[in-house]
Amino acid sequence: MTDFKSKDIFRASALALLGSDNSHVRKDRKRIEAAQKLSPLLLVRDEAQRKVLIADGYHRLCAVYSFDEDAVIPCKIV
Repeated sequence: MTDFKSKDIFRASALALLGSDNSHVRKDRKRIEAAQKLSPLLLVRDEAQRKVLIADGYHRLCAVYSFDEDAVIPCKIV
């Protein structure tokens, strides 16, 4: 397990941010507002593409980023 800032994960993955109109992001935002813990992200290093793949947690990442782009997120990276 390790921690990364949400903006750094987005930069490394080269993915677009989902808006708060996405139902999964809305659900995770409600959990954040209720001070519930979210599961860590599962990240995979893609050496060939020179980027990080988000194997699990993309919607959670978008929800956290919408609150604070500097938020530190726990991750499992393989």
